[in-house]
Amino acid sequence: MSGFNIENASTLESAMQLMIQTFHKYSGKDGDKYTLSKVELKDMLTQELGNYLGHAQDKDAVDKVMCDLDSNQDGEVDFTEFVILVGALTVACNDFFLEYHQEDGKKGN
Repeated sequence: MSGFNIENASTLESAMQLMIQTFHKYSGKDGDKYTLSKVELKDMLTQELGNYLGHAQDKDAVDKVMCDLDSNQDGEVDFTEFVILVGALTVACNDFFLEYHQEDGKKGN
């Protein structure tokens, strides 16, 4: 990544940079600066994914997300676990939009 210039970044490179920046915006406020605690995860889910997750106010829902993501069972979400969340949500959104467009195409016939 030497000589990386954000101004000349491709769309995908910019998206990757935004994921990194977003993770670190919330990590480290509570304990380890390279992980998300449950409180930090809830804050991130509410602020950054509220439109997709319904603002994540349900404590049980946040606990379930935390449990599902915390693959090494250390009580925190590291960057790799965070990327798995974003990837899974992206796949789900893509699947939804594909189904939506397929149904929309059927209505037009």
